[in-house]
Amino acid sequence: MSALTLAAAAAPFDRDLDADFARIESLVADARARGVHLLALPEATLGGYLADLDGEAEGPPALALDGPEVARLAAIAGEMVVVAGYCEAVDDGTKYNSAVCVTGDGVLGNHRKVHQPLAEDASYGAGDQFAAFDTPIGRIGTMICYDKAFPESARALALDGAEIIVCVSAWPGSRTNASADLARDRWKRRFDLFDQARALENQVVWLSANQTGTYGSLRFVGSAKVVDPGGEVLADTGVDGGLAVASLDVTAALETARRSMGHLRDRRPDAYPALGGAYSLA
Repeated sequence: MSALTLAAAAAPFDRDLDADFARIESLVADARARGVHLLALPEATLGGYLADLDGEAEGPPALALDGPEVARLAAIAGEMVVVAGYCEAVDDGTKYNSAVCVTGDGVLGNHRKVHQPLAEDASYGAGDQFAAFDTPIGRIGTMICYDKAFPESARALALDGAEIIVCVSAWPGSRTNASADLARDRWKRRFDLFDQARALENQVVWLSANQTGTYGSLRFVGSAKVVDPGGEVLADTGVDGGLAVASLDVTAALETARRSMGHLRDRRPDAYPALGGAYSLA
């Protein structure tokens, strides 16, 4: 396969799983009609995100990775590779904010959100790794929302061979000094900057999906996009809902970006050994 058509969705999802699946089916049908090979859906696609970031007592429904809901998502995906967020239940009772990657053949990969903003840890356990995995359209890595604020997250995936990194989010607008115009919101600007910086510094293709609308006290910034390995935005929904769709030859794009200035190749790990260590404010 040479050129791939990639899509990232900006859409609202909530506790109504039937309505969530209806929206998934609509987005997948739209993507399929446009020849999409890889579709990124937002964080918490199955069951919605938290109503606030102050420690919500009742979160989204907890779903098993091998349960009927993920199987239904895979059936809807069919030949397409689809990444979507959900609340993952495990046998010991822990719940994780997770992103699953599926095709009609089943689960290809599953990521548990590592970095937790504000009081999210009151609702979810924390993941502990970033690992890329193989799919029918190439090797990809996934992360969730706040994970992208940490350069190490994307770098770990790139060093593990990820050619495409998918970041699914429920990224809200600012909670203080909020802009009446969401397109000018400072948290939206941060969202966009992280997307472009992570793509450029690792010279990877970047898909960013996000929730839209409002849920509880949160107002989501949308801004789903496809970014090339040079940090250029190829498609962007803005703050409205919809699909950001772009086609490119991923292998050729990576080779071109890395030909002269190879950011992964030219690293000097011996010069920054403290990156894995603890940080102290003292």
